[in-house]
Amino acid sequence: MTKPAKKAPLYPKSHLLAASGIAALLSLALLVFPSREVEAKKTLINLELDSAVELSHAKPEQSIELDTSAIAAEPPFPSIAVDESGRIEEELELAAKIEEPAEDPLTKQIVVTNGDTLSTVFAKVGLPSSVVHDVIGSSKEAKQLTRLKIGQELEFKLTEDGGLASLSSKLSDLESIRLEKAEDGYRFAKEKVKPEVRTTYAGGQIDSSLFLAAKRAGLNHNLTMDLANIFGYDIDFAMDIRKGDTFEVIYEEKLVENKRVGTGNILAARFTNRGKSYTAVRYTSKDGASSYYTADGESMRKAFIRTPVDFARISSRFSNGRKHPILNKIRAHKGVDYAAPHGTPIKSAGDGKVILAGRKGGYGNTIVIQHGNRYRTLYAHMQGFAKGVRNGSSVKQGQIIGYIGTTGLSTGPHLHYEFQVDGVHVDPLGLKLPMADPIAKNEKQRFMQMSQPLMARMDQERATMLALNKH
Repeated sequence: MTKPAKKAPLYPKSHLLAASGIAALLSLALLVFPSREVEAKKTLINLELDSAVELSHAKPEQSIELDTSAIAAEPPFPSIAVDESGRIEEELELAAKIEEPAEDPLTKQIVVTNGDTLSTVFAKVGLPSSVVHDVIGSSKEAKQLTRLKIGQELEFKLTEDGGLASLSSKLSDLESIRLEKAEDGYRFAKEKVKPEVRTTYAGGQIDSSLFLAAKRAGLNHNLTMDLANIFGYDIDFAMDIRKGDTFEVIYEEKLVENKRVGTGNILAARFTNRGKSYTAVRYTSKDGASSYYTADGESMRKAFIRTPVDFARISSRFSNGRKHPILNKIRAHKGVDYAAPHGTPIKSAGDGKVILAGRKGGYGNTIVIQHGNRYRTLYAHMQGFAKGVRNGSSVKQGQIIGYIGTTGLSTGPHLHYEFQVDGVHVDPLGLKLPMADPIAKNEKQRFMQMSQPLMARMDQERATMLALNKH
């Protein structure tokens, strides 16, 4: 008779639970403290079984061997690779999947190129010529949109049906224009940014030319011209400038968000020419008139400026026995010739009335200006006259009256300049110019309160600059 098969031995439930818990703890410990040098081992776990339970092929105390080598060799969670920079590759992959926001199809950016007009620009964004006419006709100010510049950026915002909602363009760091659709057409607006204004010091020494030295010092073209005009009554910048001459200025600088966007007036200046120093301070009187005066209040302005052409070269001086280059005979040269390129502006030497603006024999195109009763100036060989300058018109000192040319008996582009006192020709280079009025007595104290701190700052800045150059 066959004996029935024995059933698998049953362990108490509490023992099985304890064994499962210990195995889980071991697995967790291996994950928290991983090591490549750990060798696969067999861990022995002693389980004290209940002696009352009858076990087959087992004694009351028996050890159950659990093989944890597989756990140590292959952790239950995938490893995470890290690149050289320590960034997790999975994060990079996730970031790469993030798409950039789609561009607004109703916003169009256009950069003006050579040959563009307002019509061609509108056509690039799909707007018909009828919209161009509506925009230009909406107001006088809107006509400014037709003055496009190469490189200018325009931003169009369109409506859902393809019409024009708005148009904006930045003209400069300080100015922008905007056009918006309104119920009655289009509304044009000009927006201006008010810059921060601060005072800045600059100084330099002339090695070859004022322009190069000024540029090295950070002065732009306009400031350099202003500097020359301020001292133009005392210094002839065409012939008096020498190597080693120095200049200093305190001027207004305009900034937007700490970026330089322009310059304003020169507030104070000093120019040392051939060892002699000239100073200038800008002063606005109580009635609003601005002018430059010396540091002690004497007027910088004189009745006449020394040179009617900026930075020109003197090609011929005043002489009673010069050989004429075309007539080839000795003939008095009753003026000074300033050589400069065609089209160079010519300025009136002083306030006066134009008594001739037209042809005058070998002088070609000529302007003659009467200054009061005693003085008269003549400007010859001009290419043409400035707008509004005609017989009988009044001109101001420094006003542009014409442009250098080669009309009449002339071998090259230059200005022939004459100066008469009581009907007698005199050398304008050697003439002692009459002075203008100084600061009014009732404003002298107010002027000095402005002048002294500016001069003191200039001295301090100069001393600091010289000390830095020594190091």
